[in-house]
Amino acid sequence: MKKSFILLAAAVLIMVGCKQKTTDENVIGKPEVTVENGRFTPEIMWKLGKMGEFAVSPDGTKLVYANTYYDIEQNKGNAELYLQETGSEAAATRLTTTAQSEFNPVWLDDNTLLFARGNEIVSMDVNKKSEKVLATIENGLEGFKVSPDGNQIVYISDIPVKRSENLDKLYDGLDQTTGRINEDLMYRHWDSWVDEYPHIYLASFQKGLIDTENAVDIIGDSPFECPMRPWGGVEQYNFSDDGTRIAYTCRKKTGKDYALSTNSDIYVYTIVSGETVNISEGIMGYDQNPVFSHDGTKIAWESMEHDGYESDKLRLMVYDFGTGEKTDYTADFDYSVSGITWSDDNKQLLAVVMYRGMNEIFSFDVATKAIRQVTKDYHDINGFVLNGSKIYANEVSIQHPSEVYSYDMNGTEQKGVQLTNINNDVLSQVRMGKTEEHWIKTTDGKDMLVWLIYPYDYDSTKTYPALLFCEGGPQSMVSQFWSTRWNFEVMSGAGYFVIAPNRRGCPGFGTEWCEEISGDYGGLCMKDYMSATDYFAQMPQIDAERIGACGASFGAYSIYWLAGHNENHRFKAFLAHNGMFNFEQQCLETEEYWFTNWDLGGPYWVKNAKTAHSYANSPHLFVEKWNTPICVVHSEFDFRIVASQGMAAYNAAKLRGLDARYLYFPDETHWVLRPQNSLLWHRNFIDWFDKYLK
Repeated sequence: MKKSFILLAAAVLIMVGCKQKTTDENVIGKPEVTVENGRFTPEIMWKLGKMGEFAVSPDGTKLVYANTYYDIEQNKGNAELYLQETGSEAAATRLTTTAQSEFNPVWLDDNTLLFARGNEIVSMDVNKKSEKVLATIENGLEGFKVSPDGNQIVYISDIPVKRSENLDKLYDGLDQTTGRINEDLMYRHWDSWVDEYPHIYLASFQKGLIDTENAVDIIGDSPFECPMRPWGGVEQYNFSDDGTRIAYTCRKKTGKDYALSTNSDIYVYTIVSGETVNISEGIMGYDQNPVFSHDGTKIAWESMEHDGYESDKLRLMVYDFGTGEKTDYTADFDYSVSGITWSDDNKQLLAVVMYRGMNEIFSFDVATKAIRQVTKDYHDINGFVLNGSKIYANEVSIQHPSEVYSYDMNGTEQKGVQLTNINNDVLSQVRMGKTEEHWIKTTDGKDMLVWLIYPYDYDSTKTYPALLFCEGGPQSMVSQFWSTRWNFEVMSGAGYFVIAPNRRGCPGFGTEWCEEISGDYGGLCMKDYMSATDYFAQMPQIDAERIGACGASFGAYSIYWLAGHNENHRFKAFLAHNGMFNFEQQCLETEEYWFTNWDLGGPYWVKNAKTAHSYANSPHLFVEKWNTPICVVHSEFDFRIVASQGMAAYNAAKLRGLDARYLYFPDETHWVLRPQNSLLWHRNFIDWFDKYLK
C-alpha cells in the first residue's frame, strides 16, 4: 500500500481486548529438517515454507506475508501470517496460529491488518495480536481490496449458475442424482465444472463492521465473471484514489461466445451513479488488471491486440480520461508486461517484463516513454509492491524458492536485498546444482537461450545422464522459476544434468520468436529441442547414451512427437505428463476453443494450409515409429487436456510392445497439487528415468 489509510476509530477500539481465534485442530507448523548428504529430494522440497501474498505497512516499516507449511501425513498445507520489520534482521513473528489458512493481507493503517480466513474478513491489531471478524461472506470469499480512504471494500464471492426452468423441473424429487444436463458449450473450465461464477461486491464499513447485507453487486444480474476464470484474482479490479470509481476486468460473454473469444474489456464503474463505461472498446484481445493513476486522470492496464490469441504480447496501455486517448507504451518494446504500478508522483509506470529468460522490473517514463531496466539478476520477480521509492518483490530462482527482496525504484539493473529468510536453515544444508546460461545456434541460425543445470554432486572427471526438459504453454518462458511440480533442483539432486531450452514459442525473446510456434507444432520448435540435445551431448561430462526427455502439457505433446521421430535413438526414455496425443480428439475435448482456432488453425474439418500442417503433426499418426520406453501421467480433472489423451498414448505404447508405465490421478487437475500425490509423482519420475538412464 502506497498511502496511509484513514481509520475507523470505532473498529480499532472494539478490537482492543479481543482474543485471537484458536482451535483444537492440529495446526501445521514449521517442520524440523535434516538434509542427508546435501541432496535435494522431493521430500525435502515439500518441507520448505512457501511464500504467499505479502503487504507492506503504509509507513514502510512492517512487512506481513503468508507462509505455507505442508504435512505429508495430513496430505495438506496451512498458511499462517508472519510479521517482519523491514529495517531489521530480527526473525519474523508469527501472527496467526489456526488450522485454517489465512490469505489476502491488507494494511488498514500502520498497526491494523485486514486478512481473509475461510469466508471471513478479519481485522487484527498487530501489536496486540487481537482479532475481530468484520464480515462473514455467505457464498464464499476469494479475496478483497479496501478503498484508499478505508471506508469501502470490494470483495469477490461466487454466484451459483441457475438451471433453466425446463431443465430444473427434470430434477424434481431427485436430490441424490449426480447427473449433469448441459445445453451450453462452456460447461467446464480448466479444472472445475462451471457451477458458479465470481462477482465483485461493493460494501461500506458501518460501526466497525463490513455491511455485507447492503453490498452492491457491481456486475449486476449478468452471468459474467469478474475476476475471469481460471487465473484472475484481486488484481483484476481497483479503486481510484479518491474512492469514487472502480475499474474492473470482465469478458461479457457466455457459452459458445466465451469459448471462442479472449475479448475482455476494462470497465469503469462510478459508485454514486452506478454508471458503467467500457474504456477499452475496440481492442479485441485480453484487456485486464486496470490501475488508476493517483491523480485519477489516467488508467493503465495490460492489453492484447488479437481476439482468440491467449499468448499475444501483453502491451502497457494507458487511457487519458480527459482526452479519451489510448496510448501503447510498449509499441516499440517487443516484450510483455504484467503487474503494472504507478509511482507516487505519476511520472513512472513500473511493471514486470518477461525478458530473455528472466522476469525483471522495468520502468516506463510517462512523459518521454523512455524505458529503463530496474532489476537484473538470475531470478524471476513474480510480483511486487511499491512503497514510496522502495520496491518489495517476490523473487525466486532455479536454486531458491520465494523470498521478499527490496529494490530502489530509481535504480538501474540492480540486485536485490533479501529481507525474508523462510528457508535459509534448510537450504544451507543443501548442495544445489549450479545453473549456467548458454546461447546456442538453432538450425536456422538464430540464437536460443538454454539453461543447463548441473547434478548436485558434480565431478568433472565423471559422466552423468541428462534430461531434456520440454516446456509447456506452448507460449511459456523457461525462466528462473521455482515449482513443486517441475523442479530442476530435484532432478539435479537425483543425479542428472537438465537441459532446458527456450525453444520457438517461448515469450521473452520477441514476438516473432514467440509466434513461430503457432501452426507449426512439429516444425522449428522440435528442431530446437534436438539442437539443444545434440549440443550438450558433446559435453564430455554428459553421457550421450543416457539422455531422456520429459515435459507436461505442450511439453508432453513434444514427448509424444519426439517418440515418433526418435529413429537415431537420441533419447533412451520418455515421460509425458497431461499432454496432447491425438489432435482431432483434443479439438473436441478441450474447452477453450480459441486455442484450437489460433494455434492449430481451427477444427480439423476446416480445410486450409494451417490446419492441414497442424493435424498432420498429431503424435498419434507416428505411433508405428515409437521405439522407446515411455511413462505417461494424466489426471482426471484436467479439463484442458482430458485424461483420455493419456490413456490413448499409454495403450498405444503397450500395443506396440514397448516398456510403458501409466500413472493416473483420479483427483488431480492439469497440475499435481496434493503433497502425497506430488511425492508419488516425483518418486515415479526418478524411478522411471533411473531404470533406463542409470
